[in-house]
Amino acid sequence: MKKTSIYIAPEIDVALTRRAAAEGTTKAKLIRQALREAAGGSLRVKPQARGAFRGPADLASRPDEHLAESGFGEQ
Repeated sequence: MKKTSIYIAPEIDVALTRRAAAEGTTKAKLIRQALREAAGGSLRVKPQARGAFRGPADLASRPDEHLAESGFGEQ
């Protein structure tokens, strides 16, 4: 988890303190939940394979040609 600092109005701080106490949680947790909701679908990060594929860039569009060039299936 990354630490960050924000400035909030005093009345928001009081409201967060009251709500956290009422819910039996912390202000930090309430803030994290609100930020997670605000970020919405942006949180989904697509994993990137690094160095996993070392074939031709057009393999998906020309599979038959690449198989023929490789000698696959020939005896």
